Amino acid sequence: MGQVFYAYRTHPWHEQVLSQETLAAWLDLNQAQLSRIESGKPPQDLAKLMRWAHSLRVPADLLWFKLPDTKQATPTGIVPASDPSEKPAAAPEKVSAGVLLPVVIHGRTVLVPVDAQTLTANGLGELINHSVDTAATDSVGRDAMSPFNRRAFLKSGAAAAATSRLDLDGLHRVAGALDDSRRYLDGSAVAYFGEILDKAKRDDGALGPKKTLPAVLGLLDAIESQAREVKPRIRRELLSIGAEGAEFAGWLYRDIQQPHAAAFWYDRAMEWAQEADDVAMQGYVLLKKSQMAYDERDALRVLTLAQAAGHGRWQLPVRVRAEVIQQEALGRAMLGDPLDMVRGQLDTAASLLASATDDPEALGAYFNGHTRMLRDAIALTEAGKPSMAVELFSDVLSTNSMSHRDTGFFNARRAAALALSGEPDEAARIGTSSAAVAHEVKSERTVRVLGDVLQSLERWRGRPAVREFRESLTA
Repeated sequence: MGQVFYAYRTHPWHEQVLSQETLAAWLDLNQAQLSRIESGKPPQDLAKLMRWAHSLRVPADLLWFKLPDTKQATPTGIVPASDPSEKPAAAPEKVSAGVLLPVVIHGRTVLVPVDAQTLTANGLGELINHSVDTAATDSVGRDAMSPFNRRAFLKSGAAAAATSRLDLDGLHRVAGALDDSRRYLDGSAVAYFGEILDKAKRDDGALGPKKTLPAVLGLLDAIESQAREVKPRIRRELLSIGAEGAEFAGWLYRDIQQPHAAAFWYDRAMEWAQEADDVAMQGYVLLKKSQMAYDERDALRVLTLAQAAGHGRWQLPVRVRAEVIQQEALGRAMLGDPLDMVRGQLDTAASLLASATDDPEALGAYFNGHTRMLRDAIALTEAGKPSMAVELFSDVLSTNSMSHRDTGFFNARRAAALALSGEPDEAARIGTSSAAVAHEVKSERTVRVLGDVLQSLERWRGRPAVREFRESLTA
């Protein structure tokens, strides 16, 4: 892969040699990491190889491994489009059955992938004068959106409605609010933006992050634009919803393994929450940053960010306080603190959660008994007790109470615990099931965990179940 990176950077198509810093930024690496890959031992992490090859659009027939979902070549993340001196890392002549939706983020236009199914389901193909057939195999030009007026799109309400399937009355209300924000953007319209966000959150579990992101980014762009034209009280209400949406966008980018974009949106969520004087959201964002630090295996930041989130100044709801205590236990497990200390904090979180009242509108309402048990299992795996973790994973997943995407992800964690427990066949069987879900909903985070599972099963690579798992992950 290092040779591929070097050949790509020095290819004449770019007109000038790309720096290691530029390519590294496109691949979510730093310059030192890219330099080591180009000059050092070839990397063996299959999940990373797949992600890099997909980002650079390397043709599948030129690879020494199989890419997931090679029929659809939509980009895996945001691609800067405002600087004509730079060419996107993933910028082929054609994009398979999809388009790029331009969205302004922090004053800079980025292109967000919208696939054919999303366009067809929401009638957006006609809106942009672009015919889409979900069964089509013909490609469309990557500049299909170039004649398209982004502001007119926002005013129609379609950006906020993408993948949300809003009713016609709802679209008219959003369109009216966007046409004359001072006149129409009252409290009820602000509440309607909240309904759009809630619908996007519900869609995420079934559709996955890539189908949900266009709706969320369109909504955030609308909120940011209209917040400049309203009275102070409405602005604070808007930014409070915007902070919640920005935190959700951060989560979606985590799921597709775009940590730089995730960090941007978490920072934006914190900024908007501060301006809106939403103290609970500020503490909540610290919790989410701690959870992203776990994705990056940064144990110290997992702990210290969780401890910061636990400060009393944030006035967090009971459920979130319980989740924060559990997250601190995870950080301690990663740092090798005694098992009794880790389990003590897990028990404290369980007791606190049991005292919470049911409020579906409260921050952190998703954190229930099943979620807690699954997170406990992850902490126990980190504490060196994978067999105990397997029991917890099995108990919760047997209830079929998780969303489709979450079932796939936690089955990947379950497979990891099984592999560490010396159960290769069961780990491979569960991993194969998880891989099918990960490919369906485009969860790169799940694929990354499964890549680690495959490495743990390397000494059993000759077993039929493990071979089947490897094929399902790379097919």
